Amino acid sequence: MTTTDQLLQAGIVPVFSHADADISVQVVRASYAGGIRVFEYTNRNASALDNFKRLVAAKADHFPDMLLGIGTIWQPEHARQFIEAGAAFVVAPGLNPAVGDVCRTQNVPWLPGCMTVSEVFQAMQAGADFVKIFPGEVVGPAFVRSVKSVLPTARLMVTGGVEPTEASLSAWFGAGVTAVGMGSQLFQKQAIAEQNWKAIEQMVSRTLTILEQIR
Repeated sequence: MTTTDQLLQAGIVPVFSHADADISVQVVRASYAGGIRVFEYTNRNASALDNFKRLVAAKADHFPDMLLGIGTIWQPEHARQFIEAGAAFVVAPGLNPAVGDVCRTQNVPWLPGCMTVSEVFQAMQAGADFVKIFPGEVVGPAFVRSVKSVLPTARLMVTGGVEPTEASLSAWFGAGVTAVGMGSQLFQKQAIAEQNWKAIEQMVSRTLTILEQIR
């Protein structure tokens, strides 16, 4: 199965970052136990690259079938660093074709962030494999439906404003998204603080069950 195939099948892509490498590994491990097979770790702190390398190193023993990608990539040099570290896909909050060029050269899917129809079109023209709709809570499912009406082949992943409920997932997938990204809704602060990995596993599992029922 190709990386693109795995992204298409995933439906839900957890989004997470933490300064502590051990916590990062445990969160990905709990997500894997709950059924997740595609995970976006984000480049949002100074230890992100080292932590990502730890995740890649832990993959064989703890989450062997997990597709690990990196998010919050603005610059091409950062894309290169994380791809060299093992990133299977690259996600960005905004549209920088130079990042897309690096990903295309390395044969790694690129998911740039967009917020207008023009940006979605430009991203597709620049070779985006998927387009991240961000921030989702600002544009809403109606925007996705409008994009799909004029760009029916666009593969959209919305991040922001997605909740692990039947109502929320039904609204987004009903509008035409290929996948949704979720962070704090899956990884609640209290569970992280208490290192309650079982709670995270159960939340992930429940959310995937909802998705299976509505897809």
